[in-house]
Amino acid sequence: MMRNSAISVGLQIGTQPPVSAARALLLAARVTRLESVMVIDHFQTGLPSAIWDKDLTWLAAQSPSPHEIFDYQVLLGYLASRAGRLRLGVGVTEPIRRHPVLIAQAMLTLSHLARRAPILGIGAGERMNIDPYGLDFSQPVTRLEEALQVIRLCLSTRGPITFSGKHFRLDRATMDLAAPRGRVPEIWVAAHGPRMLRLTGRYGDGWYPVSVVSPEEYAAKLAAVRAAAAEAGRHADSITPALHRFAVIGASEREARAMLDTKAIRLLGLAAPADLWRQAGAVHPLGAHFDTFVDFVPDRHSRQAIEAAIAAVPDAVMTEGPLLWGTPQQVVAKLRAFGDAGMRHVVLAPVSGLVSRRAALYEQWATVRIARLLASRRAP
Repeated sequence: MMRNSAISVGLQIGTQPPVSAARALLLAARVTRLESVMVIDHFQTGLPSAIWDKDLTWLAAQSPSPHEIFDYQVLLGYLASRAGRLRLGVGVTEPIRRHPVLIAQAMLTLSHLARRAPILGIGAGERMNIDPYGLDFSQPVTRLEEALQVIRLCLSTRGPITFSGKHFRLDRATMDLAAPRGRVPEIWVAAHGPRMLRLTGRYGDGWYPVSVVSPEEYAAKLAAVRAAAAEAGRHADSITPALHRFAVIGASEREARAMLDTKAIRLLGLAAPADLWRQAGAVHPLGAHFDTFVDFVPDRHSRQAIEAAIAAVPDAVMTEGPLLWGTPQQVVAKLRAFGDAGMRHVVLAPVSGLVSRRAALYEQWATVRIARLLASRRAP
């Protein structure tokens, strides 16, 4: 266990219209001295159109669809001149919709537009962004490994690149754009399973998990990342241990618990690992081994099926799963436990704002409060 270390905080901001909302959140993060701002790379969100109405969230009155999403590369380019010392990044993209050379070029371009090294969050992909668009989702981890090799070559070499893999082939391909000194993009891998953890240690500058449930699980998987780094001849401490967390933050525990019972927040319970459902004595309603973060395609389910799935979420899945919830002080205590397990940077994705406008305003203040508390070192 690692103790007495400060934890830096980033913010995931929405990528839906209007662009003024993203700009305002970025400026708020800059003024309050957060460390990073991350955006998503999606064609659609995890909110099914079938239940997108005022019964789900007040935000349905602001937009006719939950799936209005900006392209992340264009948005980050727009935000770069306003970011100041904030680190900008994507959390996460994948090499199925975008060729790895294109991904590298976009991040290298961003390194010229922003003042600090950008963060390239990357994973194996999610079915919702692949299957409906006629793309091939077979062998995603093999494809990712090849993509990581190609991206590394683009970030570290000059001159023609030759690469021969099953999914990508480069024949004396030129990518000579270089980052300014000190601003080489960092690759943060969204890894959970053994093979992905090995790829993180071998190729990553950071580890960026989403569905790790407990500090104990985090410590064990971080150890696997570091072991893979050492095996590859890399310095294990050069990999930033990070964490992404959807967060429900209330002024009181009672208020936070009440938000856990709303339909919009309970929908997130479907993303809890199937193992956690089994521990709660239940079977995931979309399949015993269903991985929501990978397999969920929201608009392939009827309203009836989604409503029934939400109703089936056990309370234990909501309170003991990867969703971060509580008062600012309780959230800090939970994140401190992950800090003791090695985590050094957390990206908060507050979702309380789905419940009400008031909750949306409170979570902005609470995020800053949490960041300030985490930035201070604990007494030995």
